[in-house]
Amino acid sequence: MTVIGTGAAVAVPAPARLGAVRTAGGRRLAWAEWGPEDGVPVLLCPGAGTSRRLGFGAGTVEELGVRLISVDRPGLGASDSVPGRTLTGWAEDVREFAARRGLEGLRGVGFSQGAPFALACAAAGVLTRVALVSGTDELAAPACEALLPDEVRYLVGRAAADPVAAERSFAGFGSPEGLYELIVMSSGERDRALLEQPAFAAAFQEALAEGFAQGPAGYARDTLLTMSRWPFDPADVRTPVDLWYGALDAAPTHSPDHGARLAARLPTARRRVVPEAGGMLLWTHAASVLGALLDA
Repeated sequence: MTVIGTGAAVAVPAPARLGAVRTAGGRRLAWAEWGPEDGVPVLLCPGAGTSRRLGFGAGTVEELGVRLISVDRPGLGASDSVPGRTLTGWAEDVREFAARRGLEGLRGVGFSQGAPFALACAAAGVLTRVALVSGTDELAAPACEALLPDEVRYLVGRAAADPVAAERSFAGFGSPEGLYELIVMSSGERDRALLEQPAFAAAFQEALAEGFAQGPAGYARDTLLTMSRWPFDPADVRTPVDLWYGALDAAPTHSPDHGARLAARLPTARRRVVPEAGGMLLWTHAASVLGALLDA
């Protein structure tokens, strides 16, 4: 397992290629890519509020022959908004995106709030294998309720009782500066050390600023969807799923039991809890995550 230590500087690679496609309905889906153009295609569903530009695996994607592709979700970054969009709607966007770009055997990585979006693609049969890294669980599932911190349980309850008002409140709170401060404050010591590295912090904040370029509505919709019941049953997912969690991950909206209950609901899950690691596994353990994703 290739691991980057707490004190080591973590590089965030700039995209090798940028572009956009148009859906059949004329909407723009903006993308970024890293690694060889003829590599194994891997879709990245990024975390809360961040744009397509926040890559990972500097050097690793080239070594493993991975064509890493990140796509802005509607209303974030440079992708056109879709009022009332859903998790299943995102899966259909990815299906069309893959077809238009000729991506065969597409695999996926979902980080943090991006995990339910990646899992929705797996449930729809769009991905052949998926890794959920420090992923948000189905927070509104009854089995999660007793495990949630009080503030998260409150937000989940509000999303269920009045989703329109909840989405409006998420938009009122959302800003790149506020979200960065919240992520840092709610992180454990190991993750905070990475988030506050000058180069990493600059790249992360730039991705947040771009993610909020159209305003907070895209972030608010994402947050509502991840605070609500999923429109698919994990028990029906037949795509192989790797679950990755750090034992020192303190983020309150990630899985409250490091994916234990989610793994039990997924018939094809492989779960790993990495000792002495936090929630930023996507950057500290990139080679391990991608290596396992490529392992047939």
